[in-house]
Amino acid sequence: MGLNKEQMLNYNGTLISSSDFKLSNENRAFKYGDGIFETVKVQNNKVIFWEDHYFRLMASMRMLRMKIPMEFTLEFLEQEILKTVKEQLNGYIFRVRLNIYRKDGGLYTPKNNEVDYVIDVKEINHKPKLTYEIDLYKDFYNYSGLLSTVKTTNRLLNTLASIFAKENDLDNCVLLNERKNVAEVTNGNIFLIKENIIKTPSLTEGCIKGITRKKVIEIIKKYNDFTIEETEISPFEIQKADEVFITNTIYGIQPVTKYRKKEFTTEIGNKLQKTLNFQQITG
Repeated sequence: MGLNKEQMLNYNGTLISSSDFKLSNENRAFKYGDGIFETVKVQNNKVIFWEDHYFRLMASMRMLRMKIPMEFTLEFLEQEILKTVKEQLNGYIFRVRLNIYRKDGGLYTPKNNEVDYVIDVKEINHKPKLTYEIDLYKDFYNYSGLLSTVKTTNRLLNTLASIFAKENDLDNCVLLNERKNVAEVTNGNIFLIKENIIKTPSLTEGCIKGITRKKVIEIIKKYNDFTIEETEISPFEIQKADEVFITNTIYGIQPVTKYRKKEFTTEIGNKLQKTLNFQQITG
C-alpha cells in the first residue's frame, strides 16, 4: 500500500487511530457476544448494495431489542462508512465492518438498550480461487432458528469450523443444523445445481440472511433455464450436484471445484458472477 499509515477507526462518529481504541472490561460484545455486525464492500467510493445491508441491520437491531439511534438513517451510516474509507491511504476495494453493540454495563440483563458503534476498514485484493475444496464440519451444529440468520458477534462455530478447514487443507467447511441438514458455510451461503434446479438452504435452516444470497436468488429467478428452491438440503445432495458455489459479500460468488471425491464444473457459477459484478457496478 505504499507509505505506512496507522489504521483509522470510526468510533461513534469520531475518527481515531486503531492504537487509541480501547474496549472496557464491561464491553458487552466481549463479555456476552451482545453485538451485531454488518460487513459491506466499498468499491470506487460506492457502498455495494448498501440499502439491502442497511435494512438487514435495522431488522437485526430490532430483533435483538437494541435501541436504534435517531441519527441511524440510511444516509447517515453510509456517510460514516465513506468517511472512514477516505482515511485509508490507498486502495480501490475495501472490506468495511460496522460493529454495533449494547453499551457497557449489566450482567445478562443490560443496564439499557442504547448502543455504540465502531467502523473499521481494510483494503482487499480478493480473486476467486480456481480450485476450491470443501467438506462437512460435524463437531458442532448450527441451530435452525431465526436468531442464526442474524450476524451476531458470537461466531464461535464459524471459528472452530475455519480452524478445522485449515488443519485439513480445505478452503471452507459446510455447517449443518441440528437436524443434520446443510445450513451454510463458514463465511457465506451455499447453492447446489442439479440439472435445471438450483437449491439453497431456506432461512429456517439456520443460515445467515445473506445479501449476496438474496441478489443471486433474484438473478436466478430471471433465468428461464433454472428453477430456484429455498429448501432443506441433505449433505448427500452435495455429492450428487453438478455444480456448487458459495456466496459472500466480499467475493460475490466462489465456485466450488471439489467435495470429497466429487469434482464439479463451474460454468453456471461463473456466469452468475458476471451478472452479479455488473449489478454491483450499475445497481
